[in-house]
Amino acid sequence: MDDELIVQLYWNRSENAIAETDRKYGAYCNSIAYGILQNKEDAEESVSDTYMDAWNSMPPHRPSILATFLGKITRRISIDRWRSMTRVKRGGGEVALALEELEQCVAGDHSPEQVIEKQELANEINRFLDTLPIPERRVFLARYWYMDSVQEIAAHFRFSQSKVMSMLFLTRNKLRRQLEKEGYL
Repeated sequence: MDDELIVQLYWNRSENAIAETDRKYGAYCNSIAYGILQNKEDAEESVSDTYMDAWNSMPPHRPSILATFLGKITRRISIDRWRSMTRVKRGGGEVALALEELEQCVAGDHSPEQVIEKQELANEINRFLDTLPIPERRVFLARYWYMDSVQEIAAHFRFSQSKVMSMLFLTRNKLRRQLEKEGYL
C-alpha cells in the first residue's frame, strides 16, 4: 500500500493503519529496534510502541516520508528502553559503544534552554553527512543511526573490520572539526 494511503488511514482513525504499517514497515522497524536492544521480545515491544506513537501522532502530524518518521520513532523508543534497562547496570554492547564513540564529537546537555541549539546541531550534522562520500555516509549511519556492530557493517559493505573502524574514526574526527569550526564545541 502507498505511504500516503497508510497515512490517510491514520487520519481516518482506521484500525487498518497499524496492520498496513506493520505489513510494509514491520521488518524495517524491527531491524532498527533489534539493532539497539539485541533482544527479540524487547524489539517487538518497541515496534508495538512505535505503532502506538504513530497512532497518537497522526493527526495532527502528517509525515512526508513515512519510513523516516517510523524509523525515528522506533529508534527513540528503543534507545529509551535500552537506557531504562541498563540504568542500574551499565554493560557493554553495541549501543553503549556507539554512543560512547559519538560522545567525543557531541556533548549531551539536557537543559531546556539548549533545545534550539540541539536542533541547530542536528541540522549541522545533517549538512555534514551530505558532504560525505556515499560509502562513508552509509557506514556512519549504519553505526550511529542503526547501531550496527563493526562486524555487521564490514560484512554488509564487504569491507574489513579495520577499514570500517578506520572510516568511522576518520569521519568522527571530520565531524568534530566541523562542529568546532561552526562553534558547537
